[in-house]
Amino acid sequence: MSKRVGIWMYQNGGGDVIERKIVEKLKERGIESVTGLNLRHAWVENGKTHCNGVIMEELDCFFSYNAGEQTQYQMFLYEAIDRIVPCLNNYRAFALTEDKFQTAYLLRNHGIPTADFRLCHRDDVERLRQFIQDWKQMVYKPTDGWGGVGLTKIDSQETLDMLMPFLNQMDLRFFYVEKFIDYDRTDWRVDIVDGEFIGLYGRKAGGTDWRTNITSGGSVFLREPNDEVVALAQKAAAVTGLEIAGVDIIYDRTKEEYIVLEVNGIPAFAIPEQEKMGLDFNDKKIEKIVELIEKKVSD
Repeated sequence: MSKRVGIWMYQNGGGDVIERKIVEKLKERGIESVTGLNLRHAWVENGKTHCNGVIMEELDCFFSYNAGEQTQYQMFLYEAIDRIVPCLNNYRAFALTEDKFQTAYLLRNHGIPTADFRLCHRDDVERLRQFIQDWKQMVYKPTDGWGGVGLTKIDSQETLDMLMPFLNQMDLRFFYVEKFIDYDRTDWRVDIVDGEFIGLYGRKAGGTDWRTNITSGGSVFLREPNDEVVALAQKAAAVTGLEIAGVDIIYDRTKEEYIVLEVNGIPAFAIPEQEKMGLDFNDKKIEKIVELIEKKVSD
C-alpha cells in the first residue's frame, strides 16, 4: 500500500503551481497526495477527523502550508492531528513561532541575538511608560500578527498616550514591545529546510516606512549569501524546532551585530515576478520539502 500525504497549501502567488510540482515529485517516489485539506471544513467524530472526504488520522503525513487562512478552529485541529500524524511543520514549533514573545524568549535563552524586548501585564501602564523613557523609541507588536499588521512605532510619551485607548479596546492580556533597532531599512529573509540553507533574498522598506514586509510596502531585492547570516538562521530554525523556516535577520548598527527579528513557519516561495528577477531557490526548496515528507512517511 502506497504512503499518502495530505496537503493544504496557499494557492495565490503561484502557490498552485508549487503544489502541483510537489504532488508530481511525491508521485515519482510512490507517495500519493490528497490536496485541498482545509481544516476549516473538517469535523470530528470520536477519534476521527473528517476533511474533504479524508480521515486525517489515516494519513501518513500532513503538510500544512497556508499562512493567510489560519483560524483558531484550524489550529485547534492541527494540534490534535499532530499528536497522531506527522505534520510539517510540527505543531509545537509552528505554534511557538506564531508567537513573537515566545520565539524571542526562547532564542535569547539559547544565546541567539534578537531585538531587546519587554513584556508586562496590560494593567501595568506605568511600567510601559518607563519602557519608552528608557528606550526613546520602541515598537508595539501583536504577538500573533504577521505581514507587519499591527506593528506600531512609539517614539514619545504622547504617542503612547494616544495608543493606549486603542490597545485597551482590544482587551489585550499583555503588552509586548521591542526596542527600535537602528538599521538600514533592509533585512535578510533566509529559507531553511531540514537544517539546510535553501536560499535568501533582501527586503527594503518603502518610502518613509520602517517596515520591510511586502504587505507593508516593502520590496524584494537580490542579496548574496553571507556565512554569518546563514549560520544564524540555521541556529534559529534549530532552536525553534521548525523543519521549514524563514528567518528574518537585520543588522543592528548600534550593537554592530546581526539579530534575528522573526522566525516564520510558512515562508513563501518566490512568486513568478521574483523568479524573473533572479530568485531561483524554488526548485531546491521543493526538492528538500519532498525529501522531508518522504522521510516523515517512512519513519
